[in-house]
Amino acid sequence: MKRFSIILFVILILAPTVEGKNKTTYNSVIEIIVPNKNDLFKSKILHFCKENRINTNDLFAWQAHWVLYAHFNHIENTKLKLEKVFPSVRIKLYKTPFYIFDRKQFIKTDIAKEWDNVIMTADLVKDTAMQHQYIEYHKTQFQKWPEIAQGFCNADFQQLLVFHNGRQLMLIISIPKGKTLNELNPLTVKNNPKMDQWNAIMSKYQVGIPDAPAGTTWVLFHHVK
Repeated sequence: MKRFSIILFVILILAPTVEGKNKTTYNSVIEIIVPNKNDLFKSKILHFCKENRINTNDLFAWQAHWVLYAHFNHIENTKLKLEKVFPSVRIKLYKTPFYIFDRKQFIKTDIAKEWDNVIMTADLVKDTAMQHQYIEYHKTQFQKWPEIAQGFCNADFQQLLVFHNGRQLMLIISIPKGKTLNELNPLTVKNNPKMDQWNAIMSKYQVGIPDAPAGTTWVLFHHVK
């Protein structure tokens, strides 16, 4: 009996460690906002990525906004390095997604080996009560709106993450390499009226960032080559 108790104790100690090793980790986002038009910034940020072993495939841009989407071992240290090299820029961190759709949690097969990442940004409305409602909608989406995840599966989305820093949202949609969002996104709403309803509700909470074109809510980053 004593031996059994010791074995059971060892199992209980080891179990969380094994689970921890299998825990899925997700990338983070660093946004760099350049105050003025700077034609040299592209070459400098590419050099920074090379010097700090950041894959340049993880670099995206839209106008004065540049984004690094990657796994950072020490994201705060990377921020400090960026501030040292680029003292005039503004840097925003999006460390942990508040919403995670992971295809593997719904479909065990048909997982793409290589992905392309689509990155977009928008703001939440200024009303703080509505901001909390938006977050709450996403916390309970899988339980109350299962059709949304089904729509993502139908569209072959591999992963969808939503981050926020203050009011600003950062959306990352990962799709099979070689596919485009334009061809896949319509499949989310095909024979899925709940997705249309969800999108209509969410649109009440989202607005464009200050420098977005008039009438535009989500601005799309392009991959820097």
